[in-house]
Amino acid sequence: MTGQDPGFGELRAGNLGVRLAVDAAEVDAVQALRYRVFYEEMGAHADAETAATRRDRDDFDAVADHLLVVDHDRGEGAGSVVGTYRLIRRPAAVRLGRWYSASEYDIGRIIAFDGEILELGRSCVDAAYRTRGTLQLLWGGIAAYVFKHRIALMFGCASLPGTDLDALADELTYLAAHHMAPEAIRPRALPERYVPMLRKDPATIDVKRTLAALPPLVKGYLRLGGFVGDGAVLDHQFNTTDVAVVVKTDQVTDKYYRHYERKVREA
Repeated sequence: MTGQDPGFGELRAGNLGVRLAVDAAEVDAVQALRYRVFYEEMGAHADAETAATRRDRDDFDAVADHLLVVDHDRGEGAGSVVGTYRLIRRPAAVRLGRWYSASEYDIGRIIAFDGEILELGRSCVDAAYRTRGTLQLLWGGIAAYVFKHRIALMFGCASLPGTDLDALADELTYLAAHHMAPEAIRPRALPERYVPMLRKDPATIDVKRTLAALPPLVKGYLRLGGFVGDGAVLDHQFNTTDVAVVVKTDQVTDKYYRHYERKVREA
Protein backbone atom coordinates (compact mmCIF):
# COMPACT_ATOMS: atom_id res chain seq x y z
CA MET A 1 0.00 0.00 0.00
CA THR A 2 3.01 2.27 -0.41
CA GLY A 3 2.57 5.53 -2.24
CA GLN A 4 -0.80 6.47 -0.78
CA ASP A 5 -1.36 10.02 0.35
CA PRO A 6 -1.48 9.87 4.15
CA GLY A 7 -3.30 13.19 4.31
CA PHE A 8 -0.42 15.13 5.81
CA GLY A 9 2.45 14.79 3.32
CA GLU A 10 5.39 15.04 5.70
CA LEU A 11 5.54 16.47 9.20
CA ARG A 12 8.93 18.01 10.00
CA ALA A 13 10.86 18.61 13.20
CA GLY A 14 14.27 20.01 12.32
CA ASN A 15 16.19 17.51 10.19
CA LEU A 16 13.67 14.76 10.94
CA GLY A 17 10.40 14.10 9.15
CA VAL A 18 7.60 11.57 9.35
CA ARG A 19 5.67 10.28 6.32
CA LEU A 20 4.60 7.07 4.61
CA ALA A 21 6.95 4.92 2.56
CA VAL A 22 6.52 5.65 -1.13
CA ASP A 23 8.35 2.81 -2.89
CA ALA A 24 9.76 -0.70 -2.54
CA ALA A 25 13.25 0.59 -1.70
CA GLU A 26 11.93 2.39 1.36
CA VAL A 27 10.01 -0.70 2.49
CA ASP A 28 13.24 -2.68 2.08
CA ALA A 29 15.00 -0.09 4.26
CA VAL A 30 12.27 -0.58 6.88
CA GLN A 31 12.81 -4.34 6.83
CA ALA A 32 16.58 -3.88 7.15
CA LEU A 33 16.11 -1.53 10.12
CA ARG A 34 13.75 -4.00 11.79
CA TYR A 35 16.31 -6.78 11.32
CA ARG A 36 19.07 -4.72 12.93
CA VAL A 37 16.93 -3.79 15.92
CA PHE A 38 14.95 -7.01 16.49
CA TYR A 39 17.57 -9.62 15.57
CA GLU A 40 21.00 -8.06 16.02
CA GLU A 41 20.21 -5.84 19.00
CA MET A 42 17.31 -7.48 20.84
CA GLY A 43 18.25 -11.12 20.25
CA ALA A 44 15.37 -12.42 18.13
CA HIS A 45 16.01 -15.83 16.59
CA ALA A 46 16.29 -15.74 12.79
CA ASP A 47 15.26 -18.54 10.46
CA ALA A 48 17.50 -19.34 7.49
CA GLU A 49 15.81 -16.93 5.06
CA THR A 50 15.79 -14.05 7.56
CA ALA A 51 19.47 -14.57 8.39
CA ALA A 52 20.45 -14.81 4.71
CA THR A 53 18.56 -11.68 3.63
CA ARG A 54 19.16 -9.71 6.85
CA ARG A 55 15.58 -8.52 6.53
CA ASP A 56 12.61 -8.81 8.92
CA ARG A 57 9.65 -9.31 6.63
CA ASP A 58 6.36 -11.18 6.44
CA ASP A 59 3.15 -11.33 4.43
CA PHE A 60 1.67 -8.29 6.20
CA ASP A 61 4.30 -5.94 4.78
CA ALA A 62 2.75 -6.15 1.30
CA VAL A 63 -0.66 -4.85 2.42
CA ALA A 64 0.40 -2.44 5.19
CA ASP A 65 1.23 1.25 5.15
CA HIS A 66 4.72 1.85 6.53
CA LEU A 67 5.15 5.02 8.56
CA LEU A 68 8.74 6.31 8.39
CA VAL A 69 10.90 8.65 10.39
CA VAL A 70 13.52 10.02 7.98
CA ASP A 71 16.64 12.04 8.67
CA HIS A 72 17.16 14.49 5.82
CA ASP A 73 20.77 14.99 6.90
CA ARG A 74 21.33 11.43 5.65
CA GLY A 75 19.96 12.26 2.22
CA GLU A 76 16.61 11.24 0.76
CA GLY A 77 14.85 7.95 0.06
CA ALA A 78 15.81 4.60 1.56
CA GLY A 79 19.08 5.81 3.09
CA SER A 80 17.28 8.31 5.30
CA VAL A 81 15.01 5.83 7.16
CA VAL A 82 15.70 5.80 10.92
CA GLY A 83 12.34 4.75 12.40
CA THR A 84 9.16 2.94 11.44
CA TYR A 85 5.68 1.83 12.46
CA ARG A 86 3.55 -0.63 10.51
CA LEU A 87 -0.09 0.38 10.02
CA ILE A 88 -2.78 -2.10 8.93
CA ARG A 89 -6.38 -1.02 8.32
CA ARG A 90 -9.42 -3.27 7.91
CA PRO A 91 -9.34 -3.36 4.06
CA ALA A 92 -5.70 -4.52 4.14
CA ALA A 93 -6.41 -7.27 6.67
CA VAL A 94 -9.43 -8.39 4.66
CA ARG A 95 -7.27 -8.64 1.55
CA LEU A 96 -4.75 -10.83 3.36
CA GLY A 97 -7.41 -12.74 5.24
CA ARG A 98 -6.08 -12.18 8.77
CA TRP A 99 -4.68 -9.76 11.33
CA TYR A 100 -1.18 -10.02 12.80
CA SER A 101 -2.40 -9.90 16.42
CA ALA A 102 -4.72 -12.86 15.85
CA SER A 103 -1.74 -15.23 16.12
CA GLU A 104 -1.50 -14.32 19.82
CA TYR A 105 -4.91 -12.93 20.84
CA ASP A 106 -8.60 -13.44 20.31
CA ILE A 107 -9.46 -10.06 18.78
CA GLY A 108 -13.04 -10.89 17.84
CA ARG A 109 -14.45 -8.04 19.93
CA ILE A 110 -12.15 -5.53 18.22
CA ILE A 111 -13.00 -6.78 14.74
CA ALA A 112 -16.72 -6.45 15.61
CA PHE A 113 -16.20 -2.84 16.74
CA ASP A 114 -18.49 -0.43 14.90
CA GLY A 115 -16.00 1.94 13.29
CA GLU A 116 -12.67 2.09 11.52
CA ILE A 117 -9.89 0.14 13.23
CA LEU A 118 -6.11 0.26 12.87
CA GLU A 119 -3.55 -2.36 13.87
CA LEU A 120 -0.19 -0.94 14.94
CA GLY A 121 2.96 -3.03 15.00
CA ARG A 122 6.60 -3.66 14.15
CA SER A 123 7.69 -0.35 15.62
CA CYS A 124 11.39 0.36 15.98
CA VAL A 125 13.85 3.24 15.90
CA ASP A 126 17.57 3.23 15.11
CA ALA A 127 19.58 3.30 18.35
CA ALA A 128 21.10 6.70 17.54
CA TYR A 129 17.64 8.29 17.24
CA ARG A 130 15.87 7.00 20.36
CA THR A 131 14.83 10.33 21.77
CA ARG A 132 11.57 11.73 23.05
CA GLY A 133 11.41 13.94 19.96
CA THR A 134 11.59 10.98 17.58
CA LEU A 135 8.85 9.15 19.46
CA GLN A 136 6.67 12.27 19.45
CA LEU A 137 7.20 12.56 15.71
CA LEU A 138 6.09 8.96 15.20
CA TRP A 139 2.96 9.59 17.26
CA GLY A 140 2.35 12.77 15.30
CA GLY A 141 2.35 10.73 12.10
CA ILE A 142 -0.03 8.20 13.61
CA ALA A 143 -2.36 11.00 14.77
CA ALA A 144 -2.41 12.48 11.27
CA TYR A 145 -3.12 9.04 9.79
CA VAL A 146 -5.95 8.57 12.30
CA PHE A 147 -7.50 11.90 11.21
CA LYS A 148 -7.14 11.03 7.53
CA HIS A 149 -8.81 7.62 7.80
CA ARG A 150 -11.21 8.42 10.66
CA ILE A 151 -9.83 5.63 12.83
CA ALA A 152 -11.96 5.00 15.94
CA LEU A 153 -9.92 2.22 17.56
CA MET A 154 -6.22 1.36 17.45
CA PHE A 155 -4.78 -1.93 18.68
CA GLY A 156 -1.73 -4.13 18.47
CA CYS A 157 0.81 -6.15 20.41
CA ALA A 158 3.37 -4.26 22.49
CA SER A 159 6.52 -5.95 23.73
CA LEU A 160 8.33 -6.05 27.04
CA PRO A 161 11.98 -7.16 26.73
CA GLY A 162 12.79 -10.79 27.55
CA THR A 163 10.68 -13.77 28.58
CA ASP A 164 11.55 -13.93 32.30
CA LEU A 165 8.14 -13.56 33.93
CA ASP A 166 9.65 -13.05 37.39
CA ALA A 167 11.73 -10.14 36.11
CA LEU A 168 8.63 -8.60 34.50
CA ALA A 169 6.24 -9.34 37.37
CA ASP A 170 5.87 -5.71 38.50
CA GLU A 171 5.24 -4.36 34.98
CA LEU A 172 2.73 -7.06 34.04
CA THR A 173 0.88 -6.80 37.34
CA TYR A 174 0.72 -3.00 37.15
CA LEU A 175 -0.69 -3.07 33.61
CA ALA A 176 -3.34 -5.65 34.49
CA ALA A 177 -4.34 -3.96 37.72
CA HIS A 178 -4.55 -0.39 36.44
CA HIS A 179 -5.08 -0.44 32.66
CA MET A 180 -7.31 -3.42 31.79
CA ALA A 181 -9.46 -2.77 28.70
CA PRO A 182 -13.25 -2.53 29.01
CA GLU A 183 -14.79 -5.94 28.41
CA ALA A 184 -16.52 -4.82 25.20
CA ILE A 185 -13.16 -4.26 23.44
CA ARG A 186 -10.89 -6.52 25.50
CA PRO A 187 -8.61 -8.90 23.60
CA ARG A 188 -7.72 -12.15 25.36
CA ALA A 189 -4.60 -14.20 24.84
CA LEU A 190 -5.30 -17.45 22.99
CA PRO A 191 -5.82 -20.30 25.48
CA GLU A 192 -2.69 -22.20 24.44
CA ARG A 193 -0.55 -19.04 24.80
CA TYR A 194 -2.22 -17.39 27.79
CA VAL A 195 0.09 -16.20 30.59
CA PRO A 196 -1.56 -14.56 33.66
CA MET A 197 -0.46 -10.94 34.08
CA LEU A 198 -1.32 -10.57 37.78
CA ARG A 199 1.95 -12.01 39.10
CA LYS A 200 1.80 -10.52 42.61
CA ASP A 201 -0.23 -8.30 44.93
CA PRO A 202 -0.61 -4.94 43.11
CA ALA A 203 -0.36 -3.11 46.44
CA THR A 204 3.27 -4.24 46.81
CA ILE A 205 4.42 -2.54 43.60
CA ASP A 206 6.48 0.64 43.50
CA VAL A 207 4.36 2.36 40.83
CA LYS A 208 6.84 5.13 40.03
CA ARG A 209 9.71 2.72 39.51
CA THR A 210 7.51 0.34 37.51
CA LEU A 211 6.31 3.10 35.18
CA ALA A 212 9.92 4.16 34.61
CA ALA A 213 10.81 0.58 33.66
CA LEU A 214 8.09 0.26 31.00
CA PRO A 215 9.28 0.54 27.38
CA PRO A 216 8.72 4.03 25.90
CA LEU A 217 6.14 2.78 23.39
CA VAL A 218 4.06 1.14 26.11
CA LYS A 219 4.17 4.37 28.12
CA GLY A 220 3.14 6.20 24.96
CA TYR A 221 0.02 4.04 24.65
CA LEU A 222 -0.85 4.65 28.30
CA ARG A 223 -0.48 8.42 27.88
CA LEU A 224 -3.04 8.21 25.08
CA GLY A 225 -5.51 6.53 27.41
CA GLY A 226 -4.63 3.06 26.19
CA PHE A 227 -5.65 -0.25 27.75
CA VAL A 228 -4.19 -3.75 27.82
CA GLY A 229 -5.87 -7.04 27.06
CA ASP A 230 -6.31 -10.09 29.27
CA GLY A 231 -3.17 -12.21 29.42
CA ALA A 232 0.38 -11.88 28.18
CA VAL A 233 2.04 -14.02 25.50
CA LEU A 234 5.64 -15.24 25.40
CA ASP A 235 7.24 -14.68 21.99
CA HIS A 236 10.37 -16.81 22.13
CA GLN A 237 11.34 -16.02 18.53
CA PHE A 238 11.59 -12.30 19.31
CA ASN A 239 12.70 -12.78 22.93
CA THR A 240 9.80 -10.66 24.23
CA THR A 241 6.73 -10.86 26.43
CA ASP A 242 3.80 -9.38 24.54
CA VAL A 243 0.72 -7.59 25.81
CA ALA A 244 -2.26 -6.56 23.72
CA VAL A 245 -2.87 -2.81 23.63
CA VAL A 246 -6.11 -1.03 22.70
CA VAL A 247 -6.59 2.73 22.29
CA LYS A 248 -9.97 4.36 21.59
CA THR A 249 -9.09 7.50 19.69
CA ASP A 250 -11.86 9.45 21.41
CA GLN A 251 -9.91 8.93 24.62
CA VAL A 252 -6.79 10.59 23.28
CA THR A 253 -6.41 13.80 25.27
CA ASP A 254 -7.93 16.96 23.82
CA LYS A 255 -4.56 18.66 24.13
CA TYR A 256 -2.87 16.00 21.99
CA TYR A 257 -5.56 16.24 19.32
CA ARG A 258 -5.40 20.04 19.21
CA HIS A 259 -1.63 19.92 18.91
CA TYR A 260 -1.64 17.57 15.92
CA GLU A 261 -4.70 19.04 14.27
CA ARG A 262 -2.72 22.29 14.13
CA LYS A 263 0.34 20.51 12.72
CA VAL A 264 -1.77 18.76 10.08
CA ARG A 265 -3.39 22.03 9.01
CA GLU A 266 0.00 23.71 8.78
CA ALA A 267 1.45 20.82 6.76
